[in-house]
Amino acid sequence: MSDSGMSDHYVSAVKAKILSVNPGLRIFDITHHIEPFNIAHAAFILKSVYNDFPKGTVHLIAVNSHGERTNRYLASKIEDHFFLGADNGIFSLICEKEPAMIAELFRNDDSHSSFPEKNILAKAAAMLASGSGMNDIGAYTNEYLRKIDRKFRATKKQISGNVIRVDHFGNLITNIEEEVFRILRKDRKFVIQFGREKVNMINNSYNETDDGDCFVLFNDLGLLEIGINKGNASRLLGLKYDSPVNIIFDDTDV
Repeated sequence: MSDSGMSDHYVSAVKAKILSVNPGLRIFDITHHIEPFNIAHAAFILKSVYNDFPKGTVHLIAVNSHGERTNRYLASKIEDHFFLGADNGIFSLICEKEPAMIAELFRNDDSHSSFPEKNILAKAAAMLASGSGMNDIGAYTNEYLRKIDRKFRATKKQISGNVIRVDHFGNLITNIEEEVFRILRKDRKFVIQFGREKVNMINNSYNETDDGDCFVLFNDLGLLEIGINKGNASRLLGLKYDSPVNIIFDDTDV
């Protein structure tokens, strides 16, 4: 996964480096269209999909690869998956659990390279995928940059969340979790507020509304999603990343 796009040589060069270490490795592209340097976007995509891969998969994260000024590169084991990337905070955003182990990758003559995805990360990822241990590619450490992901706030009367991703269709994915909504609702009526809109129902599928109408549902990630059927909700509703979304419960029904 990278923020390199597909119009240059970067992605192919990284793959070539991996295959030069072990031609038998299988390489699967998650996406190379992460917004440049946007680790929040990268973390959301990776968090949404990594558990769909077999345990033991090695994930090479080539996003904001020059990282912070410390210029460290890490391998991390999280839930029996391996992640390699710059120490730029992304390891703390992939999963709420602490990594089982972390190693700072060994550096070579290319340690000051302008292309660390190829010269540092690709070789280490290929070695790890070929059966090498974490101690073969780096030195164990407990230090890594931690960043705090935006969380929803919940009381008995209200859930306050935010848009955490505007997807390719313009749908607005929020950080409001279905499980929390079900627990707090307790058969009460509710109103969902976003921008100037208010709705009081949740759909089961995208096509329950007519073309051009707004839908609200819990997606396959268990997150509240807002969209316009065959339209771009972000543009039409004037909402974007970090826009507030609130669910207010009616206590008179209790």
